Amino acid sequence: MPSGSGQPWRAAPAVWLGALRPKTLTVAVSPVMVGCAMAYEAGAWHAAAAACALVCALLIQIGTNLWNDYKDLASGADTEDRKGPRRAAQAGLVSHGALKAAALGVFATAFLCGLYLVVRAGWPILVVGLLAIASGVLYSTSRFSLARTGLADLFVLVFFGPVAVGGTYYVQALALEPIVLLIGLAPGLLAVAILLVNNIRDMAEDGKAGKRTLVVRFGKKFGIGAWVFCVVIAALIPLDIVLFSNARAWAGLPVVIVLPALSIFHRMYSATDPVALNPLLGATSLLLIIHSVLFSIGWII
Repeated sequence: MPSGSGQPWRAAPAVWLGALRPKTLTVAVSPVMVGCAMAYEAGAWHAAAAACALVCALLIQIGTNLWNDYKDLASGADTEDRKGPRRAAQAGLVSHGALKAAALGVFATAFLCGLYLVVRAGWPILVVGLLAIASGVLYSTSRFSLARTGLADLFVLVFFGPVAVGGTYYVQALALEPIVLLIGLAPGLLAVAILLVNNIRDMAEDGKAGKRTLVVRFGKKFGIGAWVFCVVIAALIPLDIVLFSNARAWAGLPVVIVLPALSIFHRMYSATDPVALNPLLGATSLLLIIHSVLFSIGWII
């Protein structure tokens, strides 16, 4: 049963800030950055649309985080034995109802902010936005949720990859090029890599709670192998585009993320205590940031 029983809105700002999981927001910012860079290079930069796309991406990610905490606490996936950072409601710092209300409020705000993009770019953006919000809710809603069926990785790949990059580009350029969607796979793969570290850490608790993630289904070694695949392919995508399409040479710079990735892999493979994986979530997020920054700069220059 939920343990959050405090006065919901009297929690300290730092408590609510922690509930937003700010370290996860790189998965929302990075694909928007890439989409903006590609739109700028194409001469289609539109400041208002870019800013609105960023705000919507952040709100959807925050809403997903809050809703995931709410449902994980209700289902028993978040317990006192959890290995990750403390969750506000699970620790009793925020009430269960407040967490739900906050999540729904953030999703509603994301929808309202996105109306500007719908007016500018048409009904396809409305469909994409509604699907993104629905995915955030369905990520951990029931026993058929994305997290419990092992489909979360696919949806993270799609919505934090080609959809986010392509959508950001489209609301500015009002057109879409195939190369934008191809590049979008890179941040999507690295977002999946972040999720894999999380799921490897939480494998035991997820299994007890009935969350049949891919790591729970196939084991830690599978999860680490999938992490390596995601990172390597993400590093190679920009380089392949440079080599086979005569694109700007500097756009291939993200391949350098394989160097710090070697250290992360070693620490992940040798870890025996799930708590030791907590720093690797931030380290993998940093790979995503580095990749996106290097590509964006390289694509523009």
